[in-house]
Amino acid sequence: TGKRTTADVFMEFSNEGVGGMTKIMGEQLLANWHLVLLGLVLSWLLYRLFLPRPKLVKCARPKLKLYYMVHGVALVAAVPLCVAGMRGGFAHAVRPITISNANQYVNRPTEAAIVLNTPFSMIRTIGKNVYKDPKYFSREELSTIYEPIIVPGDTVKMQKKNVVVLIIESFGREYMGAYNDIWGDPDYKSYTPFVDSLLQHSLTFDYTFANGRKSIDGMPSILSSIPHFIEPYVLTPASVNEVSGIAGELGKKGYYSAFFHGAENGSMGFEAFAKTTGYHDYLGRTEYNQDKRFGGDADFDGSWAIWDEEFLQFYALKMSEMRQPFVTSLFTASSHHPFVVPERYRDVYVDEPGDDNPMHKCIRYVDEALRKFFETAKQQSWYDNTLFVITSDHTNLSSRPEYQTDLGLYGGSILFFDPSGQLPSERRHCIAQQIDIMPTVLGYLGYADPYVAFGTDLLRTPDADTWAINNNNGMYQYVKGDYVMQMTDDGVVKAIYNYRSDWFLHNNLKGQLGDVEAEMERTLKAIIQQYMVRMTEDRLVFSNNSPE
Repeated sequence: TGKRTTADVFMEFSNEGVGGMTKIMGEQLLANWHLVLLGLVLSWLLYRLFLPRPKLVKCARPKLKLYYMVHGVALVAAVPLCVAGMRGGFAHAVRPITISNANQYVNRPTEAAIVLNTPFSMIRTIGKNVYKDPKYFSREELSTIYEPIIVPGDTVKMQKKNVVVLIIESFGREYMGAYNDIWGDPDYKSYTPFVDSLLQHSLTFDYTFANGRKSIDGMPSILSSIPHFIEPYVLTPASVNEVSGIAGELGKKGYYSAFFHGAENGSMGFEAFAKTTGYHDYLGRTEYNQDKRFGGDADFDGSWAIWDEEFLQFYALKMSEMRQPFVTSLFTASSHHPFVVPERYRDVYVDEPGDDNPMHKCIRYVDEALRKFFETAKQQSWYDNTLFVITSDHTNLSSRPEYQTDLGLYGGSILFFDPSGQLPSERRHCIAQQIDIMPTVLGYLGYADPYVAFGTDLLRTPDADTWAINNNNGMYQYVKGDYVMQMTDDGVVKAIYNYRSDWFLHNNLKGQLGDVEAEMERTLKAIIQQYMVRMTEDRLVFSNNSPE
């Protein structure tokens, strides 16, 4: 994930069951046996070399008055020294260090995890409420700079197309040749021939970004236009807030909705979030096993979920049983550790000579599963009246240096496809992010009610006004126009780069861009403050818009 493990890991996998997590942990220990052995050897050396050997020493009886006097003075002196050490000094402005302090000692946010260690990261995130109003602006000024309320025009007429949102595990932009002509490499290797062909008939964008680095970051971003800031939204106290979502908003217009995930029901907290954001039903491994048209647990991958090929077929046929219009979403699972494909494909999708990235064979398999899904979908009555959205939850193992940068780590895929041809098929030279999916879908359908969304409707936003945001190890990254700004979570701008001409972010332009830099900083702070305020005041739906 490109970050240290924090306390949220205990909540993230709380629904996986002891057996499933034990198996996954066991596989990891076996796969990394050399590290386990090294750890045991180091522990033994620490024991042998540093454990003090007790020796019996005859001590003189201390003079109690002197003893207590000396130790009392030492205690009084030690207390302020300990407190100052914990806080980082005696000045009133200092405070205990936290995860984001690591950014003071690195050149890139992605390097902060090297400075940190896991125990410290755990301790600093246990029981913490990460949402606090930074108070950069007054409430009146804040709403004039940035307001996450989308109010459609009065003359909008709604078309009740079906909506299918395919969230493909780890389906990063790196693996797709059609996206990567921007690097000028004619021999760029693609692992997604089907999706490459689909992109030619879809609306997509030059720079497409995920808003987080984990699956539980992707769900709120894609389905509810809520980006990941500092900690996963679904694992914070704000997760009990009322929340807008594609399913909830369309449900007001008579849409039926269902969420599909081939893992154990409740896995990753997806079922709970799907219900929170307005989905009527959830169909997982349990419902798949009950469908006699499929192989049940014989199609389980042994670690996470039903294989993608079978579950996507189940998905296509189940939608034919639904009343229209409907909105559905599916979260796949096969392009994931332990990086295996079904037995029948072991000789088809193999690790190629010289290719040390095990994700590549998984991506090829998933691309084929998507091809077969669309073949089945084309034969269904609902197909021609459906808007398809394909996106990734986050990125994964990278082989290309272009995707190992602070921005490249968030290089997800986003495309919109309407088989009717009503949606323009083009590659726009602009920025898109996961939180833009919800407002773009609702805008395309002509949804007329106001709602809260942190992203923008890409169909009604000029290219120059598109933007993206993420939080990388306590450092906010704000992409707008030609530039990316990096700012710590306490509001200090650390760097600004022209990412279009300097993708590897070597030339820091901080202090050289005048009004451009000032406007980016102002807008970024407004986005952060709106986010924090709305989280703490439970104002993520339009009906709760008035501040307390």
